[in-house]
Amino acid sequence: MEYSEKVKDHFMHPRNVGEIEDASGVGTVGNAKCGDIMRMYLKINDNKVIEDCKFKTFGCGAAIATSSMATELIKGKTVDEAMTLTNKAVMEALGGLPPVKVHCSVLAEEAIHAALWDYSQKSGVKIEGLKPPVHDIEEKEH
Repeated sequence: MEYSEKVKDHFMHPRNVGEIEDASGVGTVGNAKCGDIMRMYLKINDNKVIEDCKFKTFGCGAAIATSSMATELIKGKTVDEAMTLTNKAVMEALGGLPPVKVHCSVLAEEAIHAALWDYSQKSGVKIEGLKPPVHDIEEKEH
C-alpha cells in the first residue's frame, strides 16, 4: 500500500493531538470493522469560530493522518465552514488515500460533525444541515 508524503508526514508528525479540557464540543466516532476510534475536541468562541481543535485517534496511520489534516483544515474556520468540510477534501489535502483507507477520511468528517453536534446541544446554537450522530458505533457501516 502506497501512501503520499503528506499522509506519512501527518502520521509521523500529527498536528493538534490531545484533548481540550473545556471543549465547546466533543465527538467520538468509530468503525468496528477496522477498529479505528476518533475523538475530536472543538473550542468555539462566541463568534462561532473554531479557535482550537484537537483529536485523539486509536487506529491505523491513515486514521491518524486524516484526523490531523481535518483539524488543520477547520482550525480558524467558522462552524458553518467546518460543516462544509468533506472526506474528499481531507483526502485531497493529503494527496489521496489508498481505496481501502477512504473510510478513515469519512471517520474524520463524522468526528467533526459529532463534535459540532455536541457543541450545538450544549450551546443551543442551530447548525444548518447538521444531523445527530449515529451513536451505535459498533453497527456503523461505511
